[in-house]
Amino acid sequence: MRAVRLLLLVLGASAVGYGGWLLLPQLGTALPWLIGGPVLHDVLVAPLVGVVGLTLSRLVTNRLRLAWVTAGLLASATLLLIAVPLLWRPPSAPPNPGLPDRNYPLGLAVGLAVVWAAIVIVLVVVTMVDRRVTNRRTDRP
Repeated sequence: MRAVRLLLLVLGASAVGYGGWLLLPQLGTALPWLIGGPVLHDVLVAPLVGVVGLTLSRLVTNRLRLAWVTAGLLASATLLLIAVPLLWRPPSAPPNPGLPDRNYPLGLAVGLAVVWAAIVIVLVVVTMVDRRVTNRRTDRP
């Protein structure tokens, strides 16, 4: 077991070293991205997620509903993170006539609408089931 760990350590360190060697010629242009990403996360994203989570925990008291709303927010954040590069920068090359052109803002809007429509449907069903269970409990003697 010790030999396997040592082998994995050597392979991992070799991969990191090779990646650093490949990055070295581009370090001047990559350094702002390598530093800016973690700083942006720690200054903007993490506090925003914390405030949204705290607010949600105060507004949505049912744990099952809170879990579904949180799942919707996580799916929305994932879609937004995937879409940001496509929405933000202009195309780097002329369009390829062999590839279909896409309307990325519309695709993002449709994706978000589908996610939140599914969350709303689930929340309605959860509310209906919760009311039935509550009614059954109060009807019993």
